[in-house]
Amino acid sequence: MQSLIANRGAPHTQSVKRDPAPSRWAYRIHRIWLTPVYRAMLRVGLPSFILLFAAGWYISNPTNRFAIVETVSEIRRSVETRPEFAVKLMAVEGASPVLDHAIRDIVAVEFPVSSFDLDLEALQAQISAFDVVQDVALRIRPGGVLEVAVTERTPVIIWRHASGIDMLDATGHRVASLKDRGSRPDLPLIVGPGAGAAVAEARAILEAAGPIAPRLRGLVRVGERRWDLVLEPDQRIMLPEIAPIAALEQVLALDEAQDVLARDLTHIDMRNPARPTLRMTQPAVEELRRIRSLDNGER
Repeated sequence: MQSLIANRGAPHTQSVKRDPAPSRWAYRIHRIWLTPVYRAMLRVGLPSFILLFAAGWYISNPTNRFAIVETVSEIRRSVETRPEFAVKLMAVEGASPVLDHAIRDIVAVEFPVSSFDLDLEALQAQISAFDVVQDVALRIRPGGVLEVAVTERTPVIIWRHASGIDMLDATGHRVASLKDRGSRPDLPLIVGPGAGAAVAEARAILEAAGPIAPRLRGLVRVGERRWDLVLEPDQRIMLPEIAPIAALEQVLALDEAQDVLARDLTHIDMRNPARPTLRMTQPAVEELRRIRSLDNGER
């Protein structure tokens, strides 16, 4: 009873409850942390800035820069000088002996050499500078072999001009020079300024002149615009600038019908196909005059 009475007489005290709401600064910091931009800056930006600052400070020292360059160079040399990257020899394929020798002279490379030290594009440009080379491909084969695959131009015609004698391919590109015409008697001959730029037309005319090929000596470019077909012994068919093949076929038809080319003629002028003109040799002209004079005397 006494305890109860004593408790009743004691002053009543209430327990203080803690406020669950955060403080103002804690709330602001929490809101900032929830912002994606600030979170990215703290997670990525700040560490990156520290790393870049440290790297910049380290590289700003010349001694450190020199040490880095030397280390990188040493690693590179150790890789480049490995046996599997060494090129020991060069193989030239598709080239004639003369071109093979010329390529080996121009490719001034001392083997063995690291494949990293070979500038294949520069070597390809040097080899392509040869007139006879149409195409060239370079690659390093397994086993340390530098393969040079060459495609040579095929000469189809000989062009005699003021500077000398050249062999040309089907496109008119120079292949090589000749000392004399007799070096390649198997190729047809074209002569005159500008003839090299009209190889395609010249070949078409030569092909059309197949029936008289045994007598054919060559083609002469006249005025850089038309052709004269030269035959043995001393005959010349003067072709027009336009449709020369049609005019040549007309001459061949006349020859087949009347043996025009077997007569004493020096020139067959077809520059005007509608009005062909024949020029006789001097003995034939004198003989014709003699016959005419006899006819006039008889009258």
